[in-house]
Amino acid sequence: MTRYITQRVITLAAVFVLATATMLPLQPVFGEGGARRDVMRFEAQNHQDAIKLAKEAVEHGKQGHVGALLTSAEAALEYALKAGKAPHVEEGIGELKHAIEHGKGGHADVATKHAELAVTHLSEMK
Repeated sequence: MTRYITQRVITLAAVFVLATATMLPLQPVFGEGGARRDVMRFEAQNHQDAIKLAKEAVEHGKQGHVGALLTSAEAALEYALKAGKAPHVEEGIGELKHAIEHGKGGHADVATKHAELAVTHLSEMK
């Protein structure tokens, strides 16, 4: 009797494993799956946020609002630093640093030009 129950349990377990294996989608173990994909999404989101905030800095600079320009440029710099190591991102980071430096000096027009250059560099394709 126990031999019969054991065979049934083994058969049912095998059917369950086969059914589960055929119904579940295959997940990549290596390559673009998992943690690397998440890092790429995180970098892409930070890149987009940096562009958005740099554009806000430009708008504030055109209106002569140095304080708001600084706030947006500093936030854009934080996101750009997390956006990966692409050459255009690095150039955008440099321009944002210049914009912040000139903004702290009270030069809204020069800071705006650097923020515009940052937007240009950050918007270029990787």
